[in-house]
Amino acid sequence: MTSLNPLNPLLGRVSAWSVESQQGARRNAMVASTALAARRAEREDVEAFFAALKPRDRVLRVPVSAHR
Repeated sequence: MTSLNPLNPLLGRVSAWSVESQQGARRNAMVASTALAARRAEREDVEAFFAALKPRDRVLRVPVSAHR
């Protein structure tokens, strides 16, 4: 039996809103988390690259007379 109450469609929509809102927020959080993880990985790659350059940079700064 369905009620003839004209507010039924509205009440159904209002109750579904909270679920849809939560799902949208969860989706947004997952997208943001993925983007942050990608940026962190890129930053760590760049840091590792520059860390690998440092020892070579120190060798190049040693005066030529020190190698003889």
